[in-house]
Amino acid sequence: PSTSLDQFSLAAHNCAMTKLKELLLVLVISVITRVQSSQDVMKSLTLNFGKPMEVCKKELDLPDAVTKEFLNFWREGYEVKNRLTGCAIICMSEKLELLDEGLKLHHGNAKDFAKKHGADDGMAQQLVDMIHSCMESTPPNTDPCMKTVDVAMCFKLKIHDLSWNPDPDLIIAEVLAEA
Repeated sequence: PSTSLDQFSLAAHNCAMTKLKELLLVLVISVITRVQSSQDVMKSLTLNFGKPMEVCKKELDLPDAVTKEFLNFWREGYEVKNRLTGCAIICMSEKLELLDEGLKLHHGNAKDFAKKHGADDGMAQQLVDMIHSCMESTPPNTDPCMKTVDVAMCFKLKIHDLSWNPDPDLIIAEVLAEA
């Protein structure tokens, strides 16, 4: 009798372990899919955010180095330091109506922009919250262009921490294909 009970316990344990493994596999696939999906959204956001770059380059007489920094922005370890890149980010943000009159992030427009380019409501809100957090946590700076560089680098680190960063080589390839 105890052998039957032991066999039953072993069978129940094996069944539970199999179900647990299946559940973990589904969970891992879901996480990988979510990260890949988020990377695709970030790629779309980056490409669409960069669309006003040429207009801003002409308006502000920006050197090609700014475009290079923008294209390399998502590279691991790449650090934007050029003040003019911050000025370009402000200009593009204004063209896309992502800033209010005081050069502060317009939360509603930023969330709508994210959703328009693939983010679901939760991701869009998380992106806005990250930018807002970076605006609050970076040191004060009287130069809005340098403040923008600091905020952009903070945002980049948060995106990398979530593994949402798009592949910079794909960004460059798409930009070149559109040129």
